[in-house]
Amino acid sequence: MAIHLYKTSTPSTRKGAVDRQVKSNPRNNLIYGQHRCGKGHNARGIITAWHRGGGHKLLYRKIDFRRNDKDIHGKIVTIEYDPNRNAYICLIHYGGGEKRYILHPRGALIGDTIVSGTIVPIKMGNALPLSAIEDPSVQISSSTSRKSYALEEACTVWEGVLIDQKEESTSIDMPLGTTIHNIDIILGKGGQLARAAGAVAKLIGKEGKSATLKLPSGEVRLIPKNCSATVGQVGNVGVNQKSLGRAGSKRWVGTRPVVRGVVMNPVDHPHGGGEGRAPIGRKKPSTPWGYPALGRRSRKRNKYSDSMILRRRIK
Repeated sequence: MAIHLYKTSTPSTRKGAVDRQVKSNPRNNLIYGQHRCGKGHNARGIITAWHRGGGHKLLYRKIDFRRNDKDIHGKIVTIEYDPNRNAYICLIHYGGGEKRYILHPRGALIGDTIVSGTIVPIKMGNALPLSAIEDPSVQISSSTSRKSYALEEACTVWEGVLIDQKEESTSIDMPLGTTIHNIDIILGKGGQLARAAGAVAKLIGKEGKSATLKLPSGEVRLIPKNCSATVGQVGNVGVNQKSLGRAGSKRWVGTRPVVRGVVMNPVDHPHGGGEGRAPIGRKKPSTPWGYPALGRRSRKRNKYSDSMILRRRIK
C-alpha cells in the first residue's frame, strides 16, 4: 500500500495521509443497500454505541467468507475499496462463470489465481481445512504419492492460461507454522476470525480432533480441525498509517467526536463536576457506568467456549 502525503496547501490537508488504491465500481449483483436505523441509538432513543452515527450512505458488498466453491480455480480481476471494513476486497472470476468478493490477501495481485478445497497447494489466498480430510471419492494408487497428486491438481488450464504453481508447497495437510486468516469456528458457517486489515493467525499444533491457533490478539485457542482457513495475511497492513487529516473526514465515515468524562457534568460521567480543571476525584478511572476502566476483565464468566481457550489474550 502506497501512502500519499498531501501538500500543506490548506489546514485540512496539513496532516492528511491516504493510500492510492485501485478504484472500480462494485458489481450490481454483489451489493445491496442497508438501512442503518437508529445510528447508535436503541428503540428508546438512548445512545448504545458511543461516538458513532451519521456518515455517508453505504452499499454493502457481499463477501464470500465460506469459500465453498471447491476445486474451482478463480482469477483476481480487481482490488477494490470497501467502506464497510478496513481491509480491501478482491473480485474473483471463477472458471464456472461465477463472480464473488473475498478479502484481499496481502501480496495478491490482479491476475493471480486462487482455489479452495481439500487437496490444494499451500499458497497465499487458497482456502483449505486445517487438517487433511480423507475423501473417499479420490482414488490414489500406492505408486502415486499424495504429493504428486496434489501437484497434478494444482496445474490446470483455465481460459487458455496455464496455471502452474510448482514453486508452492503441494502438501494437502496444512503444516504447522502456516499463517492464515478468515478462520471458521463452526464448520460451514464461514470465516469469523482474523478478518481485519493486517490480521494474521498461526497454526501451532494439532491433536485429536482439534487444532491449536495463536490469534492476532495473542489468545491461544482450539478450533476443530475440519474447519477451513485461508492461507496468508489480510492485506492493507499499513491501515494505521493513514490519517484523514480533519474532523469532517471522520464524520464522513460515521465517527462522531469523543468527549472526555472529566469535562462532563456529574450526572453524565463519574469523572465530571468540580470547579475548573478538577481531577476525577477517584482512586481509579471509571467507565460512564461506574465500573473500573483500566485493567478489569470484561469477558463474560463461565462462557461455553472457555474450555477451548488455552491462553487468554494479551490485554
